[in-house]
Amino acid sequence: MMLGWFVLLLRRATCCIKSNPFQINKQGTLPPLQSTSHQECNPEKSPPIPSDKEAFVTLVTNDSYSFGALVLGQSLRAVHTTRKLAIMITPLVSDNVREQLSKVYDDVHTVDVVDSGDTEKLALLSRPELGITFTKLHCWRLTNYTKAVFLDADTMVLRNVDDLFDKEELSAVPDIGWPDCFNSGVFVFRPSEDTYQALLQCATNTGSFDGGDQGLLNTFFSDWGTKDISRHLSFLYNMTSTIHYSYLPAFNRFGGDVKIVHFIGPIKPWHHQYDSRSGTVKPHPNQDSTLPPHHMDFLQAWWDVFMNRVKPLLEGQGQLLSGDHPGDTQDLTGQLAQLQVYGVESPAHVSSEDHRRAWERGEIDFTGLDRFENIQKKLDAQIKS
Repeated sequence: MMLGWFVLLLRRATCCIKSNPFQINKQGTLPPLQSTSHQECNPEKSPPIPSDKEAFVTLVTNDSYSFGALVLGQSLRAVHTTRKLAIMITPLVSDNVREQLSKVYDDVHTVDVVDSGDTEKLALLSRPELGITFTKLHCWRLTNYTKAVFLDADTMVLRNVDDLFDKEELSAVPDIGWPDCFNSGVFVFRPSEDTYQALLQCATNTGSFDGGDQGLLNTFFSDWGTKDISRHLSFLYNMTSTIHYSYLPAFNRFGGDVKIVHFIGPIKPWHHQYDSRSGTVKPHPNQDSTLPPHHMDFLQAWWDVFMNRVKPLLEGQGQLLSGDHPGDTQDLTGQLAQLQVYGVESPAHVSSEDHRRAWERGEIDFTGLDRFENIQKKLDAQIKS
């Protein structure tokens, strides 16, 4: 029953869109954007006036995370946002990547890398790579916007969330690990050079209690937990996909209304395998086998957006991005291999040991390596020997 609600949610990105918003047309290009019918959803409210002074903002510091940013941008397009899409990139992002991002985002801003360098505190999170997330502070320098919503590149939007622009700085969702703090993966802010300088001063004088941007921002906006409850966003705006929710009745009641899903942790959606034969995503071999079933539903939704709305753009370019995985290559085949997309002709290599462990976990590839004819060949070989 619970999975049924999520399947329904993932097929309907917003209550106002009657067709699948993740569907591309026959030419493989994006359908023209349509304004969302807010009156149909809520007749007593007049539709908001689109503003080019408000934007959704994200950040990528390397080529790998650009896959997340491309899916994020396309998910916002799919739910017909009326706001601009802006992305900050560092000089570490290649020219090829920048060109692809510019097809999805209205504004691309190059910013310098800012690293906390606090390896001791980052070690407590077992995430040493998070120090570079201090670069996120540059979003306060985007003063060509009067208000913005920051979204981490490992988030995906499932429903229209333009109503976030009705909120004020700093509005965010309580962090699931310590709800007196907010999670910095999604927040509403007002760009300001003064705020940016004050944040840098705070970083110098006080630092971050977790070594990353979240610890610093919670230190700077230290009254978030007590000052104004209206700045506490619903959990639906930043739902962590990898968590088992102990209050199951509430999850069953509200889980189908999730608006933004957040893929926290070191293993991201683009690290998983995707089987193009069956159109399904597969669990990552290094991911916790006890992850909740709804996590795979959200991963499937991420890959559906990638395959339907991002991959056609990349293929049209004739080449893809230079990532940071082993065996990097700039051609299309190599990059898709990094994303572990495979079909009948070129299945992903699986060692005999990994194959055995997959069987022990009940993960049987009935349409690929474990299809009947392969099993029959193995049995025949054993009988003959």
